[in-house]
Amino acid sequence: MNIAVVGTGYVGLVAGACFAETGNEVICVDNNAKKVEALRAGDVPIFEPGLEDIVTSNTRAGRLSFTTSLKDAVQASDIVFIAVGTPQDEDGSADLTHVLAVAKGIGENMNGPKVVVDKSTVPVGTADLVRAEIEKVSRHPVEVVSNPEFLKEGAAIDDFMRPDRVVIGVASEHAAKVMRELYRPFVRTNNPILVMDIRSAEMTKYAANTMLALRVSFMNEIANLCEQAGADINKVRVGIGTDSRIGMSFIFPGIGYGGSCFPKDVQALIRTGKDHGVDLRIARAVEDVNKSQKMLIVRKIVEHYRSDDLKGKTFAMWGLAFKPKTDDVREAPALSICSELVRRGARVKAYDPEANGTFREKFGDHKQMEYVGTNYDALVGADALIVCTEWNAFRQPNFGRIKQELSAPVIFDGRNIYDIEDMRSYGFQYYSVGRPSVVRGS
Repeated sequence: MNIAVVGTGYVGLVAGACFAETGNEVICVDNNAKKVEALRAGDVPIFEPGLEDIVTSNTRAGRLSFTTSLKDAVQASDIVFIAVGTPQDEDGSADLTHVLAVAKGIGENMNGPKVVVDKSTVPVGTADLVRAEIEKVSRHPVEVVSNPEFLKEGAAIDDFMRPDRVVIGVASEHAAKVMRELYRPFVRTNNPILVMDIRSAEMTKYAANTMLALRVSFMNEIANLCEQAGADINKVRVGIGTDSRIGMSFIFPGIGYGGSCFPKDVQALIRTGKDHGVDLRIARAVEDVNKSQKMLIVRKIVEHYRSDDLKGKTFAMWGLAFKPKTDDVREAPALSICSELVRRGARVKAYDPEANGTFREKFGDHKQMEYVGTNYDALVGADALIVCTEWNAFRQPNFGRIKQELSAPVIFDGRNIYDIEDMRSYGFQYYSVGRPSVVRGS
């Protein structure tokens, strides 16, 4: 098939590369000329395992190309995917400015019938707005489809190539047939292609992400209760996760969720509820718990030092991305923690295997923030270590070296990656999430 993908961000670039990988002719469009030139040269601007390889191989094979010309891409394609950003507006709703601008551009450049697919995460009713925008400026037949993405950063290529399911919202059998044919190579193991009405498909994306965010926030609430009640959240997690009705996914306690999806999608769903006169109380609670959880480490630090004033303290921070295997720092807990530590007068020496640059761009240059080249460099002269992201490289470090480099043997573990008894035997004061602390004399 001939496909255009408008937007070369996380979703658009993964989608375009994966469609090309199955033999389609794909043109990716972006209005950033420097980005397009970089992609043509094989320079992928985001870190995602496996993405650079398939972008490079398919570009060399001629199946994947990049352009700034929306007109050329639309006129050369039968299916046009809209994969531009839907940033959060001040009221929590999704800003559709970019989506509708692209829709208008598609309409202005259509040279025949097209199937236009909303791949961006958009609220219920967006397909109607996209269709209206196209039909204002074009008389060519158009079918608008909702095809939400369900990609996990760090595993996006595998998720796209071998999806649990493909959700397609259509208004005609013709559009359903086209989309089934497009996705057939990705579901050879008989995972379902779920064809439904457009509004149900649009709602499915927000409902799925809010459900997953709910599990994270619920476990964080239980973890906080475990600390006060003397229970161990790791044991509770296994106790409930082995129930087949619950399962083990998304029930790891920590310092809150971040990224491009959960925070934005929960808030957008809340806003959609308000627009339709429905108060989504559980969704609001999910968001409130998450905001509070991001400050958990700071509360533990203040309690440990028995002072709100952290002037003169230096903290080593391992991990800045919101999760491992990505350089994405959007809504990352590390942003909230660093902001609060700096506000209280502390210095932070930070290291992330991939996200030092993106974090610095987001956080900005600050005299109290230092970005270092290795995780051990962050420890030198620091009063304590904070673990914010559970990268594999942090799971089995040299604890003797950690103890030697820190000015005091103190660890605040926001991801529960270390064993309590190991920490006790090494002589650390150790604070984690939902588990007993290891303090002097304990």
